[in-house]
Amino acid sequence: MKKTIIRLFFLLWTVLIVGVSIWGPEVLSRYKDRSLLGKIYRQEVELAGEGYRYELSAVEKVYVLSQSLGSQMGDYAFIVNQKGLKQGELQEELPSVKKACESCDEGLRALKAAGILPDSVQETDPAIYEAVLYSAIDVREPRNYVAIWKLNLADNIRGLRKENRLMDVYMDADDGKIYEFYARTEWEWENIDPDAIARSWCAYLELPEPILWEDANPLTETTPFFRKYIISGAAEERTIMTVGFYEGIREFFIKVSG
Repeated sequence: MKKTIIRLFFLLWTVLIVGVSIWGPEVLSRYKDRSLLGKIYRQEVELAGEGYRYELSAVEKVYVLSQSLGSQMGDYAFIVNQKGLKQGELQEELPSVKKACESCDEGLRALKAAGILPDSVQETDPAIYEAVLYSAIDVREPRNYVAIWKLNLADNIRGLRKENRLMDVYMDADDGKIYEFYARTEWEWENIDPDAIARSWCAYLELPEPILWEDANPLTETTPFFRKYIISGAAEERTIMTVGFYEGIREFFIKVSG
């Protein structure tokens, strides 16, 4: 009799275990669904790579810009990235333009401290400068791009004196570094040491030492007062930097090209 009871007990236990394993998960799931129904839950999820942006080195930025400025719808492009002014809107009232001028003035002070421009060059003013945001893009690899502010002295203001002013500036929209400029100064070409300025400019942008391009074609410039330098990059990539001067108007410039 005792053995029969024990066997019956084990049989019932076995049936219970089997039943729980079969119907238990379904019952628990239904209970959980009822407990969640009609309620809102918030969960913080961290996405891998969220906000990632490929960062170009200084050499890569200068190279992409130089190729974009000289490209005619090829592998690189220089594209307007900002809508024009709305009707009745003034350039100097745009917060973005004010910020661009402030960044440009910081860059201007750095160029003066490095001896690249004289102290007499005046800072910018949103009321007399126009600013347009561009993107210099490697079309083959769109992640390789540089946001560029182009500032230029407005040419529709009567009586505006241009002496000791920046005329055109190409500037990094992220860090304010000035990659190219044209400026009316008090200097004459004989006061300018192109080699020293080229080295200072490369140090300012954290670029490799410039190499003098002795075989540069003189017909590539509209002035006889210039020197060209090579900035070496990865593989066979190179940027040409020109230090030049227009005599008559005393306009000193640094520009990049492919």
